[in-house]
Amino acid sequence: MASVTLVGIRKIYLGGGRSRVAVDGIDLAVGDGEFVVLVGPSGCGKSTTLRMVAGLESISAGELRIGERVVNDVPAKDRNVAMVFQNYALYPHMTVFENMAFNLKLRRLAASEIDARVREAAAVLRIEPLLDRRPRQLSGGEQQRVALGRALVRKPAVFLFDEPLSNLDAKLRVQMRREIARLHHQLGATMLYVTHDQAEAMTLGDRIVVMHDGRVQQIDPPLAVYRLPRNTFVAGFIGSPAMNLLEGELVAEESPGFRAKGGAFTVGLPAAWAHGLATRAGRPVILGIRPEHVRPTSSGPGGGGGGGAARLRVDLVEPLGQELLVYASAGGHEITARLAPGTLLAVGQPVEFEFDPEGVHLFDPDTRERLIPSP
Repeated sequence: MASVTLVGIRKIYLGGGRSRVAVDGIDLAVGDGEFVVLVGPSGCGKSTTLRMVAGLESISAGELRIGERVVNDVPAKDRNVAMVFQNYALYPHMTVFENMAFNLKLRRLAASEIDARVREAAAVLRIEPLLDRRPRQLSGGEQQRVALGRALVRKPAVFLFDEPLSNLDAKLRVQMRREIARLHHQLGATMLYVTHDQAEAMTLGDRIVVMHDGRVQQIDPPLAVYRLPRNTFVAGFIGSPAMNLLEGELVAEESPGFRAKGGAFTVGLPAAWAHGLATRAGRPVILGIRPEHVRPTSSGPGGGGGGGAARLRVDLVEPLGQELLVYASAGGHEITARLAPGTLLAVGQPVEFEFDPEGVHLFDPDTRERLIPSP
């Protein structure tokens, strides 16, 4: 296996007298045996980045190394990487065995070596009974395993995955996530994985690279990205439901607080922040809080009118079995709360919610970056 290092990587498309920057100066070091996930919305540059690593896209600027070798100008076939695509791209007239063996035959490996590699990969992926079947006889999950096997038999230095589970239904996606995680654990392979699905990113990656508009927004382990988002984009993109982001201003009375725009409500902030926020009193700020850190006050659904709570109107209640999602609003501000399933709330009911101080984040409204102090 090998490391992958991107230094100032850029991709610029030219055409019609205009240029478009698809990837703008990515710096990323993927360690040997690490599983790194590139995640972001459509058009953020994640697949383009992966294709540059694979050699399927040229690099406009920067340096790309696989191991210690600079590969900017090395053809894809000589980079010793294997890519698994969203489209399985299996040859319909070939059996599973023949599909997995095809690239090895092109490399003129001995028949005994090809047979050994294919059967070894089939055993790892638990598709040995399928080797004599053709793609049309396989389910979507089985076809994806064959696509994985085709990459596995090559014994590459780096595995690249470009949204490989997008064509599967929800149940199969969960199953295949487990398979890919097991494969990484078993092989200890270096893997770069692209997805727009944050659940895949959170459950698979040793680290997550969050991208937006061709730029890296944050690189951190999954829980660090979730708990300490660097800016409002990461805060709103990672997490389902997304983090609540509320516009308002800081107030400094006896203790620091946040007043929502329009004076809809005021909530307290951690007392330990008083000194750090003293100079920002009265200035605009964005408050972020995850739905699980919003809860009804101990005084009950009707509320007691306390100054440290937000009095909201319940707009929608979604009972999901293991949890209850409550959507509420006040003064143009919309807030989502994740509550225990037994909580009794009704649409139209006024409820006072409190914010857990340990879950509060503050962001600068101009730069959109997280402010310090923050949890």
